[in-house]
Amino acid sequence: MTHKRAMASLFCASALMIGLSACSDNKAPATEKASGSEAAAASDSGTLDKIKKSGTIVLGYRDSSIPFSYISDDPNQPVGYAHDLQLKVVEAVKKQLNMPDLKVRYNLVTSQNRIPLVSNGTVDLECGSTTNNKERQQQVAFSTGYFEVGSRLLTAKDSGIKDFADLKGKKLVTTAGTTSERYIRQHEKELGIGEVISAKDHAESFLMLQNGRAAAFMMDDILLAGEKSKAKDPNHWEIVGTAPIHEIYGCMMRKGDTGFKQVVDNAIKATYSSGEINQMYKKWFQSPIPPKNINLNFEMSDQLKALISNPHDRDE
Repeated sequence: MTHKRAMASLFCASALMIGLSACSDNKAPATEKASGSEAAAASDSGTLDKIKKSGTIVLGYRDSSIPFSYISDDPNQPVGYAHDLQLKVVEAVKKQLNMPDLKVRYNLVTSQNRIPLVSNGTVDLECGSTTNNKERQQQVAFSTGYFEVGSRLLTAKDSGIKDFADLKGKKLVTTAGTTSERYIRQHEKELGIGEVISAKDHAESFLMLQNGRAAAFMMDDILLAGEKSKAKDPNHWEIVGTAPIHEIYGCMMRKGDTGFKQVVDNAIKATYSSGEINQMYKKWFQSPIPPKNINLNFEMSDQLKALISNPHDRDE
């Protein structure tokens, strides 16, 4: 056994001992750190070179960003609209590198750690519900956009809340590390909000709303629709308010890696030009989806149609 194979075996054995599945194909271990050699490879060469040398592409995924990237029935397999686009990129990388047996390893990311894990090379590509904005562009690169959203409010139908002006003296929950959190922190005083609570993820945010710890949950409208679909009684909740901010989602990758970015962008654009994006959209936004087979009934906006017709990686 070579030294390299011995080290690989040792790593897999260690991973098994601590309950990870990082050495298995197409599994979704809840790990957030690459090995030192992986990080070094990412820093010293382009992502395509790193992938070719390791024989593996590392995909960042979210566990509760319905319907973009989330865990449903299989705890080892993320699903979603953004995840399907991510797999289109994997196929393009396989073709680019002539590696039909390229392995996929999943790495869980959160709103708080997703940018560092991409920028330091732990994750090769993250496609979830990440907004492309100028601040983030200083740290990572973004792909062609694949969704456009507005930040609104999820609340009980009998709460009396219809817009942001109705939050005076009330508690509002949002997810930490998001652009919604940043916006509401900047405007909470002028809106007279009683308290802004930052939850660790979208699922926890909605749980706080359901438990009465907050009167409303602020987040991207489609993510609110996803959380609403998981409720025991979805009809008890409604999405309200005029969106104060509009944003475009994109896949994240390391900054300055033009070769990899071109492969990613071309894969997404090919999905658009072939018309396959329409079937993907219908699957995740206008059909019953797991885990509860709820139909979000979220029509494609004119803004998204324009983005698909004229793809770009700008933040607006």
